[in-house]
Amino acid sequence: MAKRLPLDRNVPIPPQALSLAFLLAAGLVLLAGCSHKKEVAYTPAPPPAVAPEPSASTVAPALVPAPVPSLTADEQFVDTHTPISSETGVASWYGPPYHSRVGANGQVFDENGISAAHRTLPMGSLIRVVNLRTGQSAVMRVTDRGPFVAGRILDLSIGAAKAVGIWRAGLGDVRIDVFSTPKPIDEGGRWCVQIGAFQHQKSALQLQERLERQYRTANVIEFQGPTGFWVRIRPANDDRTVATEIAQSLQPAEGEAWLVRMD
Repeated sequence: MAKRLPLDRNVPIPPQALSLAFLLAAGLVLLAGCSHKKEVAYTPAPPPAVAPEPSASTVAPALVPAPVPSLTADEQFVDTHTPISSETGVASWYGPPYHSRVGANGQVFDENGISAAHRTLPMGSLIRVVNLRTGQSAVMRVTDRGPFVAGRILDLSIGAAKAVGIWRAGLGDVRIDVFSTPKPIDEGGRWCVQIGAFQHQKSALQLQERLERQYRTANVIEFQGPTGFWVRIRPANDDRTVATEIAQSLQPAEGEAWLVRMD
């Protein structure tokens, strides 16, 4: 075992030893610095932006397709069949004072409904009325008699006139397509001649008395309508041929005479 020599504090340290000690100390400092990673401040990324939920006032309403109106049985029939006859002429419309009165078909007339008056088509005939200028059309039934005005072939309810497009104008050129009739158009039927209208009942009664003497086999009646007094001649058996002859023989001075089908 080696003996430890006593340290002599008065012995000077050589310069080479001091330099070596300094280099060792510097090396230790460098090693200590390299052994620790440099700390870097960490800033977290901002959260993703989230769009605010729209309020009820800013939400656009969903587009809902307009409901398609369902066709009535009459409209379906017209769409799948061809007309059995057609007629063109001038149509007008009527409402007051006929609204809520009993029509020729025995039912209360509704001016806002879709219906028509014709002088000779069987009551209840299914027709389509076409506006020849605009192409507008509507399907309806004949529920009344008229028009009793020269140069016109059809009277429309106000509702029908609006659907066809002649309400504002009052008159319009139309085509009447007939699709079905409860009874034959050209055969049979119950016919009469209607004369009028008279502003005064006395004039109607005077004509009635004269026609009763002239047509002894006919039933001549006087009645009041919404627009005046009328005289109606019903030949025996309501025969169409006889009614046509009577209508053609009457003089214009006796009033406007119209061949009218009653059924």
